[in-house]
Amino acid sequence: MTYPTARWLRSTALGAMMIAAGGMALADPFAGLGSFDGRIGASGPNRGPIVAGGEAEVQARGFAPGQPVTLRQGGEALAGSPFTADDEGRLTAKLAIPAGTAAGVYPVVVEMGGDAPYATTFDLKVSKELGAINTDAYSAQSVEIVHNPYQVAIGDGAVFVTGAVGRPPVKVSELAKLDPDTMEITARVTPPAAPARADGSDGGVFAVYGVGVAPGQVWVTNTRQNTVAVYSSDNLSLIKQFDAGTVSHPRDAVYHDGKVYVTATFKPLVHVFDTETLEELTPITLTSSRRGQDFATASLSLAPEAGKLFVSSLRSDEVAVIDLASGAQDAAWPIDGSDNTIGLAASPDGSRVYTVAQGNDTISVIDGTSGEVLRQVNVGANPLNAVVEPQSGNVFIALRNGHSVAVLDPEGELLANLDVGSTPNHLAQDGQGNVYVVNKSAGEDDPTAHQLTRLTAK
Repeated sequence: MTYPTARWLRSTALGAMMIAAGGMALADPFAGLGSFDGRIGASGPNRGPIVAGGEAEVQARGFAPGQPVTLRQGGEALAGSPFTADDEGRLTAKLAIPAGTAAGVYPVVVEMGGDAPYATTFDLKVSKELGAINTDAYSAQSVEIVHNPYQVAIGDGAVFVTGAVGRPPVKVSELAKLDPDTMEITARVTPPAAPARADGSDGGVFAVYGVGVAPGQVWVTNTRQNTVAVYSSDNLSLIKQFDAGTVSHPRDAVYHDGKVYVTATFKPLVHVFDTETLEELTPITLTSSRRGQDFATASLSLAPEAGKLFVSSLRSDEVAVIDLASGAQDAAWPIDGSDNTIGLAASPDGSRVYTVAQGNDTISVIDGTSGEVLRQVNVGANPLNAVVEPQSGNVFIALRNGHSVAVLDPEGELLANLDVGSTPNHLAQDGQGNVYVVNKSAGEDDPTAHQLTRLTAK
């Protein structure tokens, strides 16, 4: 089979005018329109990345029992087609990915035969395998911390990490404080009980996910309860728990000059809180640069020397710029070639911004003044978050499915790829040349799960 270099198409119904399974054209291409309300996706072995020379496993549901399904790429039927849905309308198909296939996102056409022919597409992403690169240039020290850590932040002379396990009602969650030199946990706390769920069942705890540090305070996002909380940075005692529903699906929390800024994921809003009064201020509404689209916030990154806050949009693939002096949006820049833009990192002076795209594994290097995309580089499977280390200007990127941290120079050249264990999730820097990264877990027997690693250039 062939894999052209074109970008993958967004999933879209093609209708009955597509060729039915088995390659036979319909007698009337506009008659007998079927439908498909199921789901189709692909991953590598054990839900890992799909790589050249490896195998992809397609998992789908929502077909008619026994329905024939042909998978095509580049116009050619893929080996094994037509496949047949089982008695529950489910389908599993294994596809060999040729060696030498370029990393990228490829559209696969799904042709459904039977009494009501129909077709749709789904994206199959082939990720780059970086391997170990220049690992001797960095020292790494790791310690086990809270279960399923999500984020890490540094401030008030300490390292703070959040962790939460499972889906609602989440009952295992911790906020921990660590000594930055010894990396020993000096304080830890379980959040208080959350209100009952809508059906009256146990609400678990106010589980902690995002984290940011203000003087004397640690701000956390309670994503499951759509709110935030404030803890003491000294002993992690609870200062204030905001009511459920204060912020829709909060992700990141960033402090600057007496205020904490929190993203409401998928909403065109950045919420603002006063750290002295502990009251919410007027939120900042963001406008998309793309016609007919809404800004869908994800990550925040502060450029303190420039007095700017940069915000990524997950669905519309763009970056908004907030002027912190006025508290208003300055600009919005579309980032073409970036798919599912989630993480971002700004240099302290705001001259460079780096966006992280999970959809096509792309890091975009952006001029922080004009918004011009200067370079784009593929760094491997599922990059998630990034941070700029200010002493070197280098960019550290957590590769969620690559199980490593990639390091780029300020212009986007790959310098290193560091093994930090499985599923790295988030990073922070201390201004002294150290970068801290937290790892989640690849399973119960994962020896690198639930850890914090400090990376330092030798």
